[in-house]
Amino acid sequence: MGETGLEIKGKKALVFGGTSGIGLSTTQQLVELGADVIAISRDPKKASAVPDGVTTKQCDVRDRDAMQALFAECGPFDILVSAATGGDRAIGPFLEMDLDGYQASFDKLWGYANVVRYGTQHLTDQGAIVLVSGAPARNCKPGQVSLSSVGGAVEAMVKSVAPEIAPKRINVMSPGTIDTPMVALQGDERSKLYENITKNHLIPRAGTPDECALGIIFLIQNDFVTGTTVDVDGGWLLS
Repeated sequence: MGETGLEIKGKKALVFGGTSGIGLSTTQQLVELGADVIAISRDPKKASAVPDGVTTKQCDVRDRDAMQALFAECGPFDILVSAATGGDRAIGPFLEMDLDGYQASFDKLWGYANVVRYGTQHLTDQGAIVLVSGAPARNCKPGQVSLSSVGGAVEAMVKSVAPEIAPKRINVMSPGTIDTPMVALQGDERSKLYENITKNHLIPRAGTPDECALGIIFLIQNDFVTGTTVDVDGGWLLS
């Protein structure tokens, strides 16, 4: 600790959503840095490219009883990351949006709340929590009201919780447009989609899960950072 930051080698890490996308990249990078990683998802059977030696477990972040049991089983641990989406998210104009869909979008927030509420008590005193928000939280583009609302709530929760849990730390990594398996399109259609979405960004391309995971690793290692958001967005906020 101190000047050298949190030493990841030999530490125990839990990564929710750790079997795909940004969560999988985080799992891989933590393993490369010598951590003992447990990757958790709703359906770990669908996991691909999880490194050898990683333990996979099944849990839905919205299930409070299951979450408490999981943390009791896996604790204590030093690193707690959640990139779990929580479920479907509503997209489109707010005045045309199905409000049940809008409400369901907040499953991401409730999932994160469960992660923090029940995970913190099993986190070591110098441990770190990182959640994943999204660039729409502070620069909402058309059709992204639900994404902005949920992301803003996540970032506000982290700022509010950080003083309560100190010296344990909690931060947010906020990605922009990232090329992940959540987009089903392939080939030229996929390339065209990302090209259109990012053409006005300062860095006109989609980011990668690995780039986002680097932001998460920074927030884990730097023990002088808490209650804040690190943007990995290719200039989304300035476009």
